[in-house]
Amino acid sequence: MDYDVIVVGGGHAGLEAAFACAHMGHETLLITINIKKMGNMPCNPSIGGSAKGIVVREIDALGGMMGKAADHHYLQMKMLNTGKGPGVQCLRAQQDKLEYPDYLQNLALNTKYLTVKEEIVTSLINDDTHVFGVKTDHGNAYTAKAVVLTTGTYMESKIFRGNEVLDEGPDGEKPSLGLSPYLRSIGIETTRFKTGTPPRIKSESIDFTKGSIQPGTKGHLAFSYETEEFIPVEDQIPCYLIYTTPKTHEIIRAHLKDSAMYSGLITGVGPRYCPSIESKIVNFADKERHQLFLEPESRYTNSIYVQGFSTSMPREVQEEMVHSLPGFEKAEFLKYAYAIEYDLVKPEEYGPTLEIKKWPGLYIGGQICGTSGYEEAAGLGLMAGINACLKIEGKEPLILRRDQSYIGVMIDDLVTKGTLEPYRLMSSRAEFRLLLRHDNADLRLTDIGYKVGLISEERYQKFVNKRNNINKVIDILSKTYLGKKKEVEEYLLSLGFNELKGGIQALELLKRPTIKYTEIAKFIPDLADISLDEQTIEEIEIIAKYEGYIAKQIKEAQNMIKLEEMKIPEDFDFLNMDGLALEARSKLNTVRPLTIGQASRISGVNPADISILILNIKKQR
Repeated sequence: MDYDVIVVGGGHAGLEAAFACAHMGHETLLITINIKKMGNMPCNPSIGGSAKGIVVREIDALGGMMGKAADHHYLQMKMLNTGKGPGVQCLRAQQDKLEYPDYLQNLALNTKYLTVKEEIVTSLINDDTHVFGVKTDHGNAYTAKAVVLTTGTYMESKIFRGNEVLDEGPDGEKPSLGLSPYLRSIGIETTRFKTGTPPRIKSESIDFTKGSIQPGTKGHLAFSYETEEFIPVEDQIPCYLIYTTPKTHEIIRAHLKDSAMYSGLITGVGPRYCPSIESKIVNFADKERHQLFLEPESRYTNSIYVQGFSTSMPREVQEEMVHSLPGFEKAEFLKYAYAIEYDLVKPEEYGPTLEIKKWPGLYIGGQICGTSGYEEAAGLGLMAGINACLKIEGKEPLILRRDQSYIGVMIDDLVTKGTLEPYRLMSSRAEFRLLLRHDNADLRLTDIGYKVGLISEERYQKFVNKRNNINKVIDILSKTYLGKKKEVEEYLLSLGFNELKGGIQALELLKRPTIKYTEIAKFIPDLADISLDEQTIEEIEIIAKYEGYIAKQIKEAQNMIKLEEMKIPEDFDFLNMDGLALEARSKLNTVRPLTIGQASRISGVNPADISILILNIKKQR
């Protein structure tokens, strides 16, 4: 074999897969169309956002690289949903479109066990039973013990602006041609999705006084648990908020027939949760305006990304639309918006390990799985790389549960429910979101990252110390009673609370709103020698204040875990099982669930079917 693992594609999924394989000590080949576009951000220049920001923390806790890259040279860092509970709070960072990929490219070209080649993969090398290599447009053939496809939006991709159709990938790159037809030729079903991007406008041609400024958030905020340097909020670059106007809506309605999306040129399905501006105008006709965020793309360019203004209109119509926006009367274009259509693999083709069911040795990650977004892609790429290596090593695969991570929620959703549109992670998809918080990703996943070999011994020991300190503090707080001390009474009165009638457990006191750990710690000598950073203090406060809710979700999760521990034999005959509804037989046979828990989440499989399934499995055993 030439390599242990071959990764096809150098986007966010491909890089995470390649880094994981190399860091796990396996000779890895990353094949990409353009080395200078590895880690590129062809759409919005940001990392994180609702639920997505937590995914980046999870990637970091497992030993991935996206969080470190996002913390490297951001333009702005913001904590979202601060007015809501901790289950939905998450980070979003405006990235430097030049420096973010540059950081990752340098890393990729200087990582031990990782080789990068600039070619286009056109087909696979396989026998009748498994995949063990790739062939490229350069006439080269490379063999490996596992192949990971992370082709993003490049397979058979086309760019659309009105009636203008180009055989191009994102940012005008070459498309990946040949691989998708080859996948179909070996029985792997594909489908077609679309997504889009808004125009980029010269910053000096915009009157920003007509928008409202959107600054970053104060504090030491970071995606990576290892980040120690932070950019002060006053040194960060602001974004701005504006709204569409009645004139904007009028122009769009008048030119709907010119949009590639509404003219019939585009056949792929677009993302429901990140629609084009023309879709918003059609689907939400009663809304008088739609918000748009003006986001800088780099410290070194004058490019402004108009977030929320994605379109596939012709260039001349785009100009009318943009000039109708407040502050954009004299706007000059740096880049016109476009829609992109591409091939992907249907979710029923792969399982929870992201290995193609029909073809052992072939894994997929990122947008080829049916997702949208850099963060979802990176999470899937990381998991595909880890599982490819674990299989090579003869070890059990890594399948994250729904109560362990958003990554686990995403993969489970894809393989049990499928997707008819580009899948996007949201906090509402996670039934255990109070367990899957921004602050505790390391407590959930660092043990796993260490076990698979992606967390260093030094980092792991720091994590263990942190965890021990949290447990120690919670124990001391639960055993300490604060009596009617003058300083305690004064602190409570200053916050508007009544005087204590008797003693109170310190942990119970911390549960009260606005009560801070740093203040309570002053009254407890046993806490004086325990050094905590502000992130750990925040974690302790959340554990205390939400103890009852967290305990309830843990109990619910434990009930689910019991079902996850009930394994289904790999060769189980669903089609000929007596007593099972015909729809359930068909769905179970298509998905091929690994556990009763997974089977119970398949659409069309009801509780009665699950009871019969359990009885049949017990009977077979």
